[in-house]
Amino acid sequence: MILIDETHDAARRSWVDSANGHPDFPVQNLPLGVFAGANGPRIGVAIGDLIADVRGLAESGLLDDRWLPALTQSTLNAWFAGGPEDCRALRRLLSDLLSGEAQRAAVEPHLVRMPDATMHLPCAIGDYTDFYVGIHHANNVGKQFRPDQPLLPNYKYVPIGYHGRASSVRVSGEPVVRPKGQRKPPDADVPDYGPCRRLDYELELGMFVGRGNALGDAIPIGQAAEHIAGYCLLNDWSARDLQAWEYQPLGPFLAKNFLTSISPWVVTPDALAPFRRPMSPRPKGDPAPLPYLSDATDSSNGGLGIQLEATLLTRKMRAAGLPPHVLSRGEAAAAMYWSAAQIVAHHASNGCNLQPGDLIGTGTLSTADADGLGSLLEISQGGKTPMLLPSGETRSFLDDGDEMLMSARCAANGAVPIGFGSVSGIVTAAR
Repeated sequence: MILIDETHDAARRSWVDSANGHPDFPVQNLPLGVFAGANGPRIGVAIGDLIADVRGLAESGLLDDRWLPALTQSTLNAWFAGGPEDCRALRRLLSDLLSGEAQRAAVEPHLVRMPDATMHLPCAIGDYTDFYVGIHHANNVGKQFRPDQPLLPNYKYVPIGYHGRASSVRVSGEPVVRPKGQRKPPDADVPDYGPCRRLDYELELGMFVGRGNALGDAIPIGQAAEHIAGYCLLNDWSARDLQAWEYQPLGPFLAKNFLTSISPWVVTPDALAPFRRPMSPRPKGDPAPLPYLSDATDSSNGGLGIQLEATLLTRKMRAAGLPPHVLSRGEAAAAMYWSAAQIVAHHASNGCNLQPGDLIGTGTLSTADADGLGSLLEISQGGKTPMLLPSGETRSFLDDGDEMLMSARCAANGAVPIGFGSVSGIVTAAR
C-alpha cells in the first residue's frame, strides 16, 4: 500500500522558484520522462519550468551507484523493471536534492529549461492494450447502437479490452494525419475507400507497466498495483466511420491503429497517494467482482482523484486569438467501473506476460453528466447534435486544422495540487 510520507508535505518548497505554486510540477510531484537536449535522449524529472537531468545527477554521484545502469539509459524501461521500492527511494532522494539548499550548487548544473528540450516517449513500448472501463462512455455509445441493451451481459463481470498498435503510439505534439479506410454510410449499398469523415478523440488515462510477470504466471489482485510504474494522459484517436463498418466481429483495427498520443511525463503512484479514494460503489443489483478481481484495499483506495479536461482549438479560433473551448471536465474515479489494479490483474490472469514499459489505456473516461463526456461521438450524439463553438463554427467531429488538448490535475484537502502536463495534436489532411 502506498503511504503518505515527507515527500508529500504541503510545507515542502523547492529552491527552484518556478516549482513553488506550479500548476503541474511542484516538488510534491516529480514525474519522470525522457528528454533530448545537447546530449541526446536522457531520463529527466520535471520540476517547475525546468527538467532535472537524472542521468547527469547519477553520473555525478548524487544518486545511488546501484541505479546507474538503469538511469543512464535512453528510456525508462530498465528503471521501471526495478520495481516500486527503487522508484520510491529515488523519489525521496530527488525531493531532498531539490528542496534542500545543501546540494543546490551540485544540482543546478544539471537543470535544463523545458523550452530547450525535446520530449520523447518515456518507454520503448513493446505492447499496448486499451480497455473499456469507463462505464458511462460504454452506456452512452451502447445506447446509440443498442438502445434496449447498451451494455452487453459480460461488461459487469469482465474488464473489456483489446490489443492496440504499439508502433503508432507517439508523444504529445505528433501531427494527426487524417486516416483513410473503408466507409459505409447507412444508406449506401456497398463501402467505398477514402479519408475518414468522422474523426474523434478519446479522453483516457494511460498506465505504464513496471515490474512484469513471467509467461504463465498470473498477477494476484492484491499485488497488481505494485506492477504499475506510473500514469500519463492518453488520446486514442478514433475514426468512427471506419470503426462502424469494420468492428464486427473482431473489434477496432484501422479505425484506431493510425495514432495514439500520450503525454510525455509519467506521474508515479507515490505522487498520486494523497489523491487516492475509494472506488465508486457499484449500483444496486450489480454483481460483485469475481474473487480474482476482488481486494479490500483496492476497493478502499483504488479510485483515482484525477480531474480530466479536454479542449478544442480550431484554426479559425487560433487566428482570432480565442482560447481553447472546453469540451469535457470530469473525474477519473467517477468514470471507472474497474480500477487500475483490476485491469492489470485481469490482463495477466490467463498467464499473459506483461513487460516493463508496456502501455495500458483505461478506455474513454466519461462522467454521468453532460459536462464530462470524453468523446465527440457522445457530445454530438453520433453527429445528430453538432455543438456551437465561440467562433461561430459548429462541430460534430474533428476538421483539418483542429487541435485537441488534454490536461489532468489532482487536488485534495491538505495536499499540494499536482498535474500531468498535457497531450495535444493538430489534425492534418489525409495523404
